[in-house]
Parts: sequence; structure tokens; C-alpha cells
Amino acid sequence: MKLILRADIDHLGRLGDLVTVKPGYGRNYLIPQGLAMLATKANIKAFEFERKRLQEKMDAIRFAAQELADKLAEAKVVIDVRVGEGGKLYGSVSSANIAEALEAMGIEVDKRKIVLDDAIRALGDYTLEVKLHPDVKAELSVSVVPHGHKADEPESEEPESEEPAVEPVSEEA
Repeated sequence: MKLILRADIDHLGRLGDLVTVKPGYGRNYLIPQGLAMLATKANIKAFEFERKRLQEKMDAIRFAAQELADKLAEAKVVIDVRVGEGGKLYGSVSSANIAEALEAMGIEVDKRKIVLDDAIRALGDYTLEVKLHPDVKAELSVSVVPHGHKADEPESEEPESEEPAVEPVSEEA
């Protein structure tokens, strides 16, 4: 089935491309979603008139995605998790947890756009990719810290005491 794409589609093509797809994919998904139209002579002529408007719409979406990518590059997400013995996490950190933390910071990102091969199961700093648009990808810095950890304070192994340690004096007679 030959179609004209009305939007950029991952792994298929760009706006205005003539593509050949399986009939079910075109009939059941691309055409009903408004992502493509049949490639007839009449539709090709109609598309040429519509192309400029669609291109402006796609450029606006791309610009909004780039602005969001700039916000994400500056953001530092800290996820507070409960840990057990040896720093092991109870559960894991998923893309849904990261999306919730971003929403709390005032940045709206769909959890499906956060690329996470496997859930995060250890404490530490991670750099994740966020696919906002086929042309726009952002890097997101995520820190997984133990529950109750203060971001401003460095972790210390031993508690500091205000009094100097006094060594007992042994008397030898």
C-alpha cells in the first residue's frame, strides 16, 4: 500500500515521503491517526497545498521539544529511595519514578520517552537519554540517594563528635 506521510514517523520516513507499508498498518493505524494518506494523484496534489501548513506545525513541535531538552539538560533529578543492608535498594527506580520526580520539579515528560534499558537497582549517579522528538534527544542527570540523605551534605563514614577523643593513660609501675 502506497502512502504519503503527513508527519515524521520513526523508522518509516519524514513528512511528505512516499512510502510502501503493509495494508493493515496503513489502514488500521497510519490513516486513522492522520499520520498518512493514500498516494493517489488527487491526494498528491492536495498534499502539496497542505505541505506548508503541516511543515510549520512540525517545526513548532520540534521547537517545543528543543526547549524542553534544554530544561532537561539543566535539571538534576534526585530520587530518594529506601535502602537495606549494604546499600541495596528495596525495589527499583523506573522511568515512571523519574517522570514523577520531573513533574514535581515542574517539567512534564512522558515516562515512555525516558530511555531506560533496565530499572535502576543501585545507588549512584546516572545519565539517561530522553527521546522527545525524532530529531531531538536530551540527556538527563539522575541521582539515586538513600532515604533521608541531604543533597547538600557529603556522606561521612563516622559521626563527628564535638569533643576531642581522649586516650586513657596507662600507669606502669
